Amino acid sequence: MLVSLLQLSDQLFLGVCISSSMVEPNRGIPKMGQEKLSPGLHLASAAEAGALVCLCTNPLWLVKTRLQLQTPLHQTQPYSGLNDAVRTIMREEGWRGLYKGFVPSLFLQVSHGAIQFTAYEELRKVIVHFKQRKQNTDGADNLLNSVDYAILGGSSKVAAILMTYPFQVIRARLQQRPNDGIPRYMDSWHVVRETARFEGLRGFYKGITANLLKNAPAASITFIVFENVLKFLHGKKN
Repeated sequence: MLVSLLQLSDQLFLGVCISSSMVEPNRGIPKMGQEKLSPGLHLASAAEAGALVCLCTNPLWLVKTRLQLQTPLHQTQPYSGLNDAVRTIMREEGWRGLYKGFVPSLFLQVSHGAIQFTAYEELRKVIVHFKQRKQNTDGADNLLNSVDYAILGGSSKVAAILMTYPFQVIRARLQQRPNDGIPRYMDSWHVVRETARFEGLRGFYKGITANLLKNAPAASITFIVFENVLKFLHGKKN
């Protein structure tokens, strides 16, 4: 249930990023009296949305991380579930305990969305240009199909994950449950120093294989649905 809630929050942020991403001119022509937003304002709106998502969901991510990491070998009393985890964290660590890892989470949300949709649009331009030359046509409509959208969605997601995954590792390590009230890491910079010192670059990419196997296909499906629904709505409007 908790994982489903977090996935839902990611999809909501995904929708915000799609609606405010830097699309091509023929995708988003402003109506009369409306001014098209600049890329800087698009990024600012994505940052604002990312901050709101982090503010609302960081406690859930923290609880999820701790529930996944706890084992019977832990010296501290394990959490019995979501409610018990929240109550225990509030009692032992206060409100601030629920927002550990907020800074790397914020960087992750904003940078991940910006990289993913920038990569998607740039790759889309390349494929459209290639198909225009191959079919000797100037029109961009109906050149791309579901296979193209799947490739674009998966590729852009992989690019975003490769560039932002260290933020996920930093966030997860900051959100670990303290042992006897003493946290293993004090802040994000402490995580970076210790990880680089003892594990090297590979330490910042632990678990990335499972992450890619989960998110790349999901992104492909998301963009297939989004682009085809967009085509349907445009066709119905015309």
